[in-house]
Amino acid sequence: MRNSIFIALLVLGSFANAQQITCSPEDKSLFEDKITNLKQTKASSLGDTIALVGQSFLGTPYVEKTLEVGDTETLVINFGGLDCTTFVENVMAFSLMLKDQQSTFDSFTGNLETVRYRNGSLNGYPSRLHYFTEWIRNNEKKGLVKDITAELGGVELEKSINFMGTHRELYPFLANDTNFEAMLAVEKELAKEKLCYLPKDQIESKEQLIKSGDIIALATSIKGLDVTHTGIAIHQPDGRLHLLHASSKNGEVEISELPLADYLKNIKSNIGIIVARPILLSL
Repeated sequence: MRNSIFIALLVLGSFANAQQITCSPEDKSLFEDKITNLKQTKASSLGDTIALVGQSFLGTPYVEKTLEVGDTETLVINFGGLDCTTFVENVMAFSLMLKDQQSTFDSFTGNLETVRYRNGSLNGYPSRLHYFTEWIRNNEKKGLVKDITAELGGVELEKSINFMGTHRELYPFLANDTNFEAMLAVEKELAKEKLCYLPKDQIESKEQLIKSGDIIALATSIKGLDVTHTGIAIHQPDGRLHLLHASSKNGEVEISELPLADYLKNIKSNIGIIVARPILLSL
């Protein structure tokens, strides 16, 4: 049984601000094991490295709301349970470590904070990149990914992204008025941006342009939402593009049995995908 006792660490170092971390002793040990194993990773490209790092999480249980810990926002480290977004974030953080030949826990937490939070800085609940379209845009500004959806033939969709603001009761941290007002401000900024996605009926014809290691976000028709799921592209021996992801349906990190284009046909609310290519140029 996983150790349910979490430790809060105040880490000082190369960061501009003190960083509060929530991590169990078991997860700290799992980090050491994982980075030791990942150091042996040999890949011919950044995309292949990301795909290999992602595959190192295969079988990890799917657990939702792992970041909703305590009364204040902390940098949560949890390798024993991942949702679709924390899976992608952990893969990115470890891939940055391999790229920069890092090996310390402090390096990992710094990378994870950079990826997970607006402008790379944890500053309360609203600083987390809750909407995945903002996650992509902000990490593009950091030089970590490039949104290639338009290059693939993506089309623009004007849509209000305000699900959190209109469903306050679903988010415990939004009971706090300061957090709620801050999220409304985030949504107001998102309203200035247009959503670009590759329609689902075009994915199969474009899948050879998508590389293993690319980040795939599933765009949705659900009112107020931009994305309902995310994962990592991976080409399989069948010659088709599949999705490496933390699956809520099957309860673990897996590679989709069906090719991505066919997998999406079973999701009524899906309208297509957004594709971000990791470039990891800076930190």
